[in-house]
Amino acid sequence: MAHITVGVEYGIHSLLWLVDSGKPLSSRDLADLQGISHSFLAKIFPKLEKAGIVRASEGARGGYLLALPPEEISFLEIVDAIEGRKPLFDCQEIRGRCALFDQSPPRWATRGLCSVHAVMLRAEKAMRDTLAGQSLADLGQAVAEKAPSGFSSDVQAWIGNRLEGRLAKSPTAPAGEEDPS
Repeated sequence: MAHITVGVEYGIHSLLWLVDSGKPLSSRDLADLQGISHSFLAKIFPKLEKAGIVRASEGARGGYLLALPPEEISFLEIVDAIEGRKPLFDCQEIRGRCALFDQSPPRWATRGLCSVHAVMLRAEKAMRDTLAGQSLADLGQAVAEKAPSGFSSDVQAWIGNRLEGRLAKSPTAPAGEEDPS
C-alpha cells in the first residue's frame, strides 16, 4: 500500500511560509527556517515548480514564490506534484488464488472488481476529495489563528535578515541554488 511521504509534509510546510513572505525564499532559507534537511527540500521544489505551484526568481534576491494565489493551490495538487499520482492501493487479485480453485478460479470468484479493491478505491476517492477541498490559504488561515500576534513580524524579520546575509555573501546567486550559509 502506497502512502504519503515526509516529502509532502516538508513541501506543504514550506509552501505555507511562502504564503505571506512577500519575498522569494531559497530552499535553503526555507529548510533553515524550519529546521529540516536542506538537500531533501531542494529535491522537492523543482517538482513544485514543474507543477506550476511555485516559480523561481534568479539572483541574490532570488528563490521561490507561489505561482498562484494560495486559494488556488489545493493539498491534492501539492501531493500529486511531489508524489506523482499513484494509487493508494495496489490490488494483487488474491481472490483468484484460493487453494480450493486448484489454480483455475471459477468465473464467479474473479468476476467484476475485487471487493477489497472496491473499498480501497472508495477510500482513495474520499481522501483525494478531502485533499482537493483543502487549500493552502485554508491552512494559512488556521495557522494564523493559532500563532501569537507578533509571530508574523518575527518571521518577516528573520526573512529580512536572511536576505541581507545572502546579499552580503553572494550578489548573483541563481534562484533556488543553495548558498553555503
